[in-house]
Amino acid sequence: MKGAYLRFYAHENRKVEGLPFYEWLLGAARKLGIQGGTAFKSMAGFGRRGVLHEAKFFELAGDLAVEVEFIVTEEQAAQLVEVVRAAHVGALYAKVAAEFEVLDGEP
Repeated sequence: MKGAYLRFYAHENRKVEGLPFYEWLLGAARKLGIQGGTAFKSMAGFGRRGVLHEAKFFELAGDLAVEVEFIVTEEQAAQLVEVVRAAHVGALYAKVAAEFEVLDGEP
């Protein structure tokens, strides 16, 4: 299948409807019928302002990025981006063309 590798990035303390962004986004994706998604917390990084954030500092708790990724059809990607846009969430997304297939482990 052809589709998209869709990634969203937001600060871990970002909330939507009282939920952490990643939790809300995974739930929104399930409601759209997307069959899987994964959230990752960063260890270190910097954003558009150039400020370095690292997991080792307690005072930066909640200031690191969380990445939530999906492998979806183009239609699902457009739907999910629109859901996030409509929620007025401060986040970044990237979409890359992908070719994918679910491989069944059974002989």
